[in-house]
Amino acid sequence: MYRVLARKYRPQTFADLIGQEVLVRTLTNAFASGRIAHAFLLTGIRGIGKTTTARIIARGLNCIGADGKGEATTNPCGVCANCIAIRDDRHVDVIEMDAASRTGVDDIREIIDSVQYAPTSARYKVYIIDEVHMLSKNAFNALLKTLEEPPPHVKFIFATTEIRKIPVTIISRCQRFDLRRVDGETLSRHLVDVARREQVALDPLSAELIAVAAEGSVRDALSILDQAMAMHTDGAGATHITPESLREMLGIADQSRSFALIEQVMTGKVEEALTLVGTLYRQGIDPGLLLNDLMEIAHYLTRILAAPSLAADVHYSPKEQETAKRLAAQLSVSSPTRAWQILF
Repeated sequence: MYRVLARKYRPQTFADLIGQEVLVRTLTNAFASGRIAHAFLLTGIRGIGKTTTARIIARGLNCIGADGKGEATTNPCGVCANCIAIRDDRHVDVIEMDAASRTGVDDIREIIDSVQYAPTSARYKVYIIDEVHMLSKNAFNALLKTLEEPPPHVKFIFATTEIRKIPVTIISRCQRFDLRRVDGETLSRHLVDVARREQVALDPLSAELIAVAAEGSVRDALSILDQAMAMHTDGAGATHITPESLREMLGIADQSRSFALIEQVMTGKVEEALTLVGTLYRQGIDPGLLLNDLMEIAHYLTRILAAPSLAADVHYSPKEQETAKRLAAQLSVSSPTRAWQILF
C-alpha cells in the first residue's frame, strides 16, 4: 500500500528534524540536565512539524532503551515497547486529542479526571492536544489549575498555529517553542535527498521551485513533490521532473498573463488591460487571486528598483524576469509602491 511522502518521511528522532536547531538544542540540554518542563507549547505554521515534534518528545520521555533500563532521552531507541507503541499511535499512556473537534469543557474534564491515575506501562502519561487554540474559554479555565500543578507523572504538549488566540495564563505555564519556517536552501536539500531515496532525479532548480511554493512548510513541500512525481511518471515508470513542467503544475506559468496585465496598466494601455481582465474572468480566474498576483509583481518591481540584483528570483521564469527588468527601467520608485497600495 502506497504511503504519501509526508508520512513516509516523517521524522522519528530530533536528529531527523530539519531547520529547528534551537528547539533541538534546548530540549537536548533540558533532557540531559533533568530539567524537563511539565508542559510544552509548540507553535508555528502548518506542516512545520509541531505534532511530529510532540510525538518525538513523548517517545523520548518514555523510552526505556533496548535493554529496558534507559532513562528519558532525546535519542529514543525506536526498538523498545514504548517507542514502538507510540510510533504506531497505540500507546495507552500517550493520549492525542484534536481540539478542533473537541472544544468543550467536558472534553477537558475527562483529561483532568484521568491525570490522577498513574500511567499503565510508561514512565509518563503524555497528553498531546493539537490545535489547542480551538478550545473554548471555559475549557481553558478548567485546564488552568491542573496545568499549574500537574501530578509528577503527567506531561502536557500543546500544538497550535494561532498562538495569539491562547490565553496568556496558559502560555505562562508552558515552555514555549516557536518552530520557524524552514529556509529555502535547507528545504531544497531535503527534497533532493527524499527524491534520491525514491529513485527520482530532482535537479536543484526544481527543488528550489517546490521549496518556494511550500513557503517553508515541510509537509507542503513533500505533498507537492508527491504530486510532481505522480504527474511526471511515464508509462515505463520513469520520472522526469523539469522546472518548466513544475511551473505549469503549480500555476506559476499563468503569471505571464499577470505580468502582461500589470505592464499594460503601468504603461497606460487601458483598452488592452480591460480586455485582458475580461478574458481572464471568462476563463474562470479568481479576481482575488489575480489581485494577489499583481501585488506580488508590484512588490517584485519595487525590489528590482531598490536592488537590480534581486531580479534573479526563482519564482519567476527568465522571460518574466526580463519583462520585470524592462518595465522597472521605465518606472520611478514611487510607481510600483503606489500600485501596491491601490491593489491592497
